Amino acid sequence: MSADIPREKKGKYKSLGKILLAKGLLTESQLEQALEEQKYTGSLLGRILIKLGFISEERVLKALGIQSGMEFVSLKNIKIPKAVIQKVPPSIAKIYKILPVRFENSILTIAICDPLNVNIPDDLRFMLGTSLKCVTANEDDILAAISEYYGQSGESISELLDEIENKMPSVDTEEEESVTDMVVLQELASQPPVVKLLNLILLQAIKDRASDIHFEPFEKKYMIRYRVDGILYDITHPPKNLALAISSRIKVMSNLDIAERRLPQDGRIAISVEGKNVDIRVSTLPTVFGESVVMRILDKDVVSLSLDEVGMPAPWLKQLRHTITKPNGIILGTGPTGCGKTTTLYACLKEINKIDYKIITTEDPVEYDIAGIIQVPIRPKINLNFATCLRHILRQDPDIIMVGEIRDAETLQIAIQASLTGHLVFSSLHTNDAPGAITRLLNMGAEPFLITSTVELIIAQRLVRVICQNCKEKYKPDLKMIEEFSLTDDQAENMEFYKGKGCKACNKSGYKGRTGIFEFLQITESLKPLIIERAQTSAIREAARKEGFRTLREEGIRIAEQGLTTIEEVVRESQHYI
Repeated sequence: MSADIPREKKGKYKSLGKILLAKGLLTESQLEQALEEQKYTGSLLGRILIKLGFISEERVLKALGIQSGMEFVSLKNIKIPKAVIQKVPPSIAKIYKILPVRFENSILTIAICDPLNVNIPDDLRFMLGTSLKCVTANEDDILAAISEYYGQSGESISELLDEIENKMPSVDTEEEESVTDMVVLQELASQPPVVKLLNLILLQAIKDRASDIHFEPFEKKYMIRYRVDGILYDITHPPKNLALAISSRIKVMSNLDIAERRLPQDGRIAISVEGKNVDIRVSTLPTVFGESVVMRILDKDVVSLSLDEVGMPAPWLKQLRHTITKPNGIILGTGPTGCGKTTTLYACLKEINKIDYKIITTEDPVEYDIAGIIQVPIRPKINLNFATCLRHILRQDPDIIMVGEIRDAETLQIAIQASLTGHLVFSSLHTNDAPGAITRLLNMGAEPFLITSTVELIIAQRLVRVICQNCKEKYKPDLKMIEEFSLTDDQAENMEFYKGKGCKACNKSGYKGRTGIFEFLQITESLKPLIIERAQTSAIREAARKEGFRTLREEGIRIAEQGLTTIEEVVRESQHYI
């Protein structure tokens, strides 16, 4: 180790900032500015220094290498033998963003881009079964090298399952309930084939744009399914006796109690795959035949948090942008779970997230981290519910508030009071359509005059699958579908409809991606008397139609005629009002 490396007392290396100061790569004022920003953003100091343009990524990595005792290597000047590349499977290289660079004296040297992540070397030793030496390298160089050396190569899940069956101990279904020893469970979770299998499942799920991964135990089988574009697809059936090892590995990754299998648990995993930061929410649920585990993948590259990309028609988008700039009022998103309403609310917040405003959200749970917005998770176990949280948020001097969901009368009353005292409030409700939200608010105890004084806009939403552009073709819907839309034969003849034939690009489904269909109900002066009179939902809907309101079904027909989706999708996601 070089003699000029600065150390703290007791042999500990100095902080990153002090190392850079000691080497003359940073000034005191630059460090102070970066530390000040770190207080507000919580970002890593090295990333802040690079973003501010004070220092290059290579110099930060060299300093981090000094801090952690690792040397820095430039991958651009190294030619790695094929035999060395084969020491690390493609899925591991892509999940961990690492690259094998040499193998000498039974020691494998691995280039990593995060030298302070002590879990990476430990995980790799387990998975690769060899002695390791870690060096640091530029992240972009590692990703480029992974692409160069591994390309599109990958491992087969079936091959990994064979390896698991042949090389690791399994636990019979009858024995699962009695296994509570932490050492045994840790050993099962740390078996290299299991770690590789889960990494490969995650990698494939993210590549396929899956929103969820389901691990499901049944009496005679263990299923793994992906949800892509709202539909579940069967992926593979590992042997039933490997369920405990797989669920234990997931618990280790999400810092859950590995020995607790009688109670549901919730956790979180943050990983980086091929240069993308992905957040994963984990939920476990004890069932008759073992633990069911669901991993919700929150990938910002798949879910756009931009209003321009949610699929809203231009006139409504213009109206929405005008509404969210108002100083006070309530904007509601409605629809069932998984319809995209939270994403639309996030996109609204991101649009108005300026330095001038203080924005606070309370969510169950926080799905996406947005810089500059204070986000508070609900914690039912300590009685921190939406109403309690909202009450305390109002004492934090916010300008804009988002309540994840209005579930009870107390939360509703506080949201109304917040709007009346000069706050812009965003929230969601579980109703079938936008006019139905008015009835729901009345049933929850809100006075009609308070609804008309505070609620500005109600948006109902559904997600429909988009036809794959690679295999799109015209077709004539069957008579049943035409009747479902109340179309005459002449109308149907003059309209063109499309579907996806099914190809490799869309995994033979005929669809790729999803878009929103919306109901857009502005609380206008003509609607307010009906709300005061507690008119029925149908009366509010018909009055809104006269001002241009379109139902989800009508909006669905419009985009189906444009060739964006199929009428089968529209029928599946919307209902017809006579």
